[in-house]
Amino acid sequence: MKRALQGKYLTITTVGEKTQAFVPAPLPPRPPIEWTPELRDKFDRALLALGRLDSVSTLLPETSLFLYMYVRQEAVLSSMIEGTQSSLSDLLMFELDQEPGVPLDDVREVSNYVAALDHGLHLLEEGLPLSLRLLREVHGVLLDKGRGSSQTPGEFRRSQNWIGGTRPGNAAFVPPPAAEVPECMGKLELFLHDQPEATPVLLKAALAHVQFETIHPFLDGNGRLGRLLITLLLCDEKVLKEPMLYLSLYLKTHRQYYYELLNNVRLTGDWEAWLDFFAEAVIVTAGQAVETAQQLLNLSNLDRERIGDLGRAATSALQVHRALMERPIATSGWLVEKTGITPATVNKALAHLEQLGIVTELTAQKRNRLFSYAGYIDIMGRGAELPAG
Repeated sequence: MKRALQGKYLTITTVGEKTQAFVPAPLPPRPPIEWTPELRDKFDRALLALGRLDSVSTLLPETSLFLYMYVRQEAVLSSMIEGTQSSLSDLLMFELDQEPGVPLDDVREVSNYVAALDHGLHLLEEGLPLSLRLLREVHGVLLDKGRGSSQTPGEFRRSQNWIGGTRPGNAAFVPPPAAEVPECMGKLELFLHDQPEATPVLLKAALAHVQFETIHPFLDGNGRLGRLLITLLLCDEKVLKEPMLYLSLYLKTHRQYYYELLNNVRLTGDWEAWLDFFAEAVIVTAGQAVETAQQLLNLSNLDRERIGDLGRAATSALQVHRALMERPIATSGWLVEKTGITPATVNKALAHLEQLGIVTELTAQKRNRLFSYAGYIDIMGRGAELPAG
């Protein structure tokens, strides 16, 4: 369907030159989305994939163990899109106060992402609606420390920003002037709350993500928060019991096409092409998450069987194994604290797990030795090393 420009241009003057800044029209799109049979089928399949993903929590003996790592994998991927170099292992080392193998600011950004998601979910559980207040609070945590801490965390921007280029005059895209941001975000908040009309949740997530990225309401962190918005919305509207859908790997792999689609929505109103891409992202990503959960479950069961053959030593080794499922890179000290077992028993259990090839020691120190549940990290880290697409 041919639509007009999805908003308007305003002339701004920055650094002595005039530039056109884009102000998006409020949602929902006008005229309405054209639901071809193909697009409707794609969205039905995406909802089905989400349903399967949601039921994974019943398949896993302890969803929290899976989530702990899954959220961290997403934090790594989402931050990679913004140019950070931290790996999953680097983040786990950082959380143990160990020296990661990359610049500290990179890992801190990833760690902030984990904290920001946790904070957003906590606010929703406390009864705060998905609102501008919630988004500002989550943004405050996202940019709390590290590179973004000077970019007014938790506050909408009061100056012009741009995407690509060295200044608005040569930028790939110039979002609305700062004076327009409060009104644009106010209208997005109304849309999230089903005003002027109710919108099915998956469609709402797809449309709201584009609108948020177009408004670019903060000086920094817009990409990461825009991706978090999708997960927070699906959890808030109870499509997912747990935050298990993350599109960052898919968006990272198809980055160029993703940016093209966002631009085409603004310029030509081609929402349908974006929605087709978004539904495909949900189908693929939800499928990968289910597969990952099943692989982790299989690994855990297989390793538990092998540990069970240890005889008397099996009981303590199983406790250490369970703790490593929660934190697959851990110090012997943390394992003592987590399991409540004596240091000597933990060290014996680790020696057994090393002999079985389940655990690898990362350090050669006598104190504060660091151990890795390599098979678990390998499954969780798959895809995190894909080249940027």
